[in-house]
Amino acid sequence: MLSGLINFLRACFRPRSDRYVPRNSDTSGHQDGLLWYKDHGHHFNGEFSMAVVQANNLLEDMSQIESGSLSVHESGPFGTFVGIYDGHGGPETSRFIADHLFLHLKRFTAEQQSMSVDVIRKAYQATEEGFVSIVAEQWPMNPQIAAVGSCCLVGVICSGTLYIANLGDSRAVLGRAVKATGDVLAIQLSAEHNACIESVRQELQAMHPDDSRIVVLKHNVWRVKGLIQISRSIGDVYLKKAEFNREPLYAKFRLREPFERPILSSEPSISVHQLQVHDQFVIFASDGLWEHLSNQEAVDIVQRHPRNGNARKLLKAALLLAAKKREMRYSDLKKIDRGVRRHFHDDITVIVVFLDSNFVSRASSSKPPKVSIRGGGVNLRPNSLAPCTMLTEAGNN
Repeated sequence: MLSGLINFLRACFRPRSDRYVPRNSDTSGHQDGLLWYKDHGHHFNGEFSMAVVQANNLLEDMSQIESGSLSVHESGPFGTFVGIYDGHGGPETSRFIADHLFLHLKRFTAEQQSMSVDVIRKAYQATEEGFVSIVAEQWPMNPQIAAVGSCCLVGVICSGTLYIANLGDSRAVLGRAVKATGDVLAIQLSAEHNACIESVRQELQAMHPDDSRIVVLKHNVWRVKGLIQISRSIGDVYLKKAEFNREPLYAKFRLREPFERPILSSEPSISVHQLQVHDQFVIFASDGLWEHLSNQEAVDIVQRHPRNGNARKLLKAALLLAAKKREMRYSDLKKIDRGVRRHFHDDITVIVVFLDSNFVSRASSSKPPKVSIRGGGVNLRPNSLAPCTMLTEAGNN
């Protein structure tokens, strides 16, 4: 029985010849056990590296880097798009985001003929609405999809401006050189939405003044309604629409009392940064990295090493610390298979984007070569959901 289940899970993640790969895309990467990495590549504004390590039975982290036209029109504007999608409860939502968010952004950019905060906000909204439609369609056959969701961190570089949008607790950290000392300072660019942050709990309490249990300390961890740590996401429809918080959804996800207003939000926090000549790089990563490394520790690792393979070096540093916390060797941790590995660390995704001032400042009308890469090498056909999906019991991030 157990061996049959293991074989089933392996089959679900076995490389398939019919997986969708965008045309004219740069998809090269390397696999080393549960680690996927691309040590070096070029984007419109410089260089990049990316790496993903899997811990769950099915990889719930999705990521992408797109460089070239940020519009459906080949005339631009041009720039770079980075996305980190940390799923929970299953991979459906994060895969849906990877298939749709950038396409929505290109459509709205074309409509407005420029990149803007409004374009990004509309792309998030359209992606959320699209997944809600999937939940409504699948509810009769697969009601547990209502408890699947994803954090969503996006960075867009266009015309010397860096836009950062976030839902959940993934993080973007800028490395900025300090001319006087030669040091590189870590500057967090993204706002996070995790109930462990006091300001997030205060925000939830202000939005739900009549609910004394809107945030609950459970097993020494703050959770929204005692269920989930994050307060904003794509998906998690069971905490946004009351019609999906009922039988046959698992009892552990159902609230005792009906709710009239959404408990979780899909409204991203968006910030805009004019890039400076001393801005060296940005680290985009899911919370699995930040559980083990501080912002400055991560920036120091990138600064101390050559650009080639920097994302993989950050992953290894996090895994070394994860092994150390469990009093085991890194070599032994690497031998632990997916699923069981989740007891030691989360899926972790890292993208390091280097900012070369000569490229950052160039006009967004300059046509660059196209780059399109999905982290982990998982490219499903558009509008498809994860194959062989088995929902985990907890819809927590």
